[in-house]
Amino acid sequence: MTLFLTGSPCRKGQGYFTEDNGFAQAVRSRLPRNPAILLVSAAPDDPDYNKWVKESMQECVDNSSIRYRSFTMLDRSLAPRAKELIEGADLVFLCGGHVPTQNRFFHELRLKDLLKDYDGVIIGCSAGSMNCARKVYSHPELPGESIDPDYRLELDGLGLTEINIVPHLEDISGAMLDGRRLMEDIIIPESRQRAFYTFRDGTYILCENGRETIFGEAYIIENCRMRKICDDGQTYRFMNFIFISPHFPKTYSAFCKNLRNNGVNVLGIADAPYNEISEELRSSLTEYYRVENLEDYNQVYRAVAFFAFKYGKIDWIESNNEYWLEQDARLRTDFNITTGIKSDRIASIKEKSEMKKYYALGNIPTARQIKAAEGLEKVKEFARMTGYPIIAKPDNGVGADGTFKLCSEADIEEFFATHPGNWQLFVVEEFITGELTSYDAVINSKGEPIFENSCIFPTPIMDVVHGNLDNCYYADKKVPAKLSEIGRRTVKAFGITCRFVHLEFFKLDRDREGLGAKGDYVGLEVNMRPAGGYTPDMMDFAHSTDVYRIWADMVAFDECRTGQGEQFYCAYVGRRDVHSYEHTHEEIVARYGSRLAMCDRMPEALSSALGDTVYMAKFGTKTELKEFFGFVTAAR
Repeated sequence: MTLFLTGSPCRKGQGYFTEDNGFAQAVRSRLPRNPAILLVSAAPDDPDYNKWVKESMQECVDNSSIRYRSFTMLDRSLAPRAKELIEGADLVFLCGGHVPTQNRFFHELRLKDLLKDYDGVIIGCSAGSMNCARKVYSHPELPGESIDPDYRLELDGLGLTEINIVPHLEDISGAMLDGRRLMEDIIIPESRQRAFYTFRDGTYILCENGRETIFGEAYIIENCRMRKICDDGQTYRFMNFIFISPHFPKTYSAFCKNLRNNGVNVLGIADAPYNEISEELRSSLTEYYRVENLEDYNQVYRAVAFFAFKYGKIDWIESNNEYWLEQDARLRTDFNITTGIKSDRIASIKEKSEMKKYYALGNIPTARQIKAAEGLEKVKEFARMTGYPIIAKPDNGVGADGTFKLCSEADIEEFFATHPGNWQLFVVEEFITGELTSYDAVINSKGEPIFENSCIFPTPIMDVVHGNLDNCYYADKKVPAKLSEIGRRTVKAFGITCRFVHLEFFKLDRDREGLGAKGDYVGLEVNMRPAGGYTPDMMDFAHSTDVYRIWADMVAFDECRTGQGEQFYCAYVGRRDVHSYEHTHEEIVARYGSRLAMCDRMPEALSSALGDTVYMAKFGTKTELKEFFGFVTAAR
């Protein structure tokens, strides 16, 4: 079945199907030659009205280059033949009129059952579109209905969609009913309980193959406000999104909130009790499924299966969290979800040894590497070739934990001796000196960035972790052209689509044979998720934007609909509880005042790399940025 929900298939004053937003062509392309057309009345006992509707619709069809073999109006007189007429129709029009009257007629016909296995095209017109919903919102429209205590706002509909529409926005805006404004005083207050979609004639919703998409200018009415979600020439796709562990880090609730604001049905799976997740997150989720243990794949699988049974096809599964990337990929594979990485490609973005192959495909220079599994002598030989120091780190791992700098043969021997059970799981790389830089981007389905950012890490994270140092880094005002070019090339080489990515590079501090000249970028590793901690918030502050919303734009629209404002350097300082500082929290706040963008505690799980207490501030110059670093980290 293909279902079109419209206010009217024609613009006012036009005697043909509108071509706006591709409507007429979309209908024609889904019809057989010489279709049988059936109109289902909204006023079954009004022959004059039905005659006028039939003649008007027949004229529109004729003028829309659709040739048909029959054209029938199903009213009260033909009700006994409803089953026969439905089964013989290629196109069913659910006509416009009075919603409750039509709804009663549909029930008398048992139309819901008759359409259950229907395999043709249905076009809802106004009331007909409204009655397609499972639970119909029937706003008052005749005098006296809005003040009638017995008037029913909710009716049982055909169950062809969950979408409630309020058609003819051009007519109801400014309309009055029973002394009240129809939109502002009657319809909008009802959106506390449910969401409505409203649009002018010329916009339509296409429901096909389990997918529902708006074509043209449309608005959502939700929580007592109305906002635009789509423009003419654009599309807006309804979808089911399962977010794994949406409560951690706590900022990830912003991803869910913006998905919900973009019309996405957000379903959460985590192991936290429902009453322990934030109010913002609870209000963003359509439903939350608690598992006892997120590490237990069978439990998570059952949760996804439950959501698929209840809500239909799942479009996305995502956690945006490094820890769950492999489980996300396995779930996508098992449920055949194509909007993310599946199990057959997970090694390429989790194992550093596999990453090398994809860097090579993109002709992206990287440090030389050997697997520790080749043995002690081979690693010593590798070190003699590259020179000391060398770096040993887990092949499948994230962050600087478990990373070791080896400065001599004795260090290599000690590393092997102290890791008797797992040295085979490490890779060893030549040590490159330079400025650690990230290329952060939101990538659309074509592998193109719709947002870019760069962060600079003056002190390597490995040194921060191993030395228990304060962490100071910053988001740059703009992405250098060289970094953008190699970042985009890396995205293409790895075949990255539909993701927020954090790609790490070294900016060489001197010429290095085989890698490049001073100032060139060398690939370090790819991370198929946002940068850790509060770095996404830093991007917001640096670019006066909302990256959580930009990511949600990518999911819902495959494009960025969120602008940027004034550009800044955004500085980050993570102080350690074990250190004593010259300046107190109060002194920092007093000195930097409005330039401070955030002060917060870092979750313990992230504090080894990012510090215990976080300060972020925006500056116009690097001089101010460096002064901030010095002031906040000054030791007592």
